[in-house]
Amino acid sequence: MRSILRSIVAIVVGFVLASVVMMVVESINGHLLYPEMGKLARGTTDREAIRSLFASAPVGALLVVVLGWGLGSLAGGFAAAWIGKRSPVLHALVVGGLLTLAGIATNLMLPPPLWFWIAGLVVFLPAACAGARVAPRKAA
Repeated sequence: MRSILRSIVAIVVGFVLASVVMMVVESINGHLLYPEMGKLARGTTDREAIRSLFASAPVGALLVVVLGWGLGSLAGGFAAAWIGKRSPVLHALVVGGLLTLAGIATNLMLPPPLWFWIAGLVVFLPAACAGARVAPRKAA
């Protein structure tokens, strides 16, 4: 029972950490790298306005989002593997799978270019797995 609870905590913490890292990178993207996009997006809740803003986003801004997804997945996979101890890669892959589903949901709401769809499908799992690979191993 204790290992199941530990696995659940590992996955939840990994997912939350990944989300926080992604939000930080996207905030940097909107405040420092592309402040004009950040100003336009601030306070916008209208779905059509968000879609048009997304459609006009520079490629560089979208690349930073993909970078944030990768860094977040790496951190989330690391945390899940480290906390989960047993089956570290499996814990990381569950986090990566959940993040992939969240990325698909985001892309369905804001139809991005095809390359962004592809990046969203392939970045989460390998980055989470890489996070598990660099996590400290359980002592023998």
